[in-house]
Amino acid sequence: MNIDKVSIPGKLAQFSDYWNPRIVGELNQQHVKLVKFKGEFVWHHHEHEDELFLVLEGEFDMEFRDKTIHLNKNDFLIVPKGVEHRPVASQEVSVLLFEPASTLNTGNTVGDLTKSELEKL
Repeated sequence: MNIDKVSIPGKLAQFSDYWNPRIVGELNQQHVKLVKFKGEFVWHHHEHEDELFLVLEGEFDMEFRDKTIHLNKNDFLIVPKGVEHRPVASQEVSVLLFEPASTLNTGNTVGDLTKSELEKL
């Protein structure tokens, strides 16, 4: 059994692109992912999965059809399954995602930003 700590800053330093989550841990059929956002993502929802977004650096807005929630460093938000949402970041933000391994980053909206195979760091 290989048990090691994970350095979040070290993992974040390994990539610079946006909207491309990397898997940094796995537990109980869940993935711990790191991702950087900048700009607007696509409107989407996840039919069967809840998602947790934890802001590590920066800030962003999570837009819903009826409201917007602003998240700062050290804030987290859980988006329940089936709820349409869209992250928007005016500046680069680093986020930890915790979600089921089956979660597709663009949910029900498949397009240019869809990542069906995620890199493991």
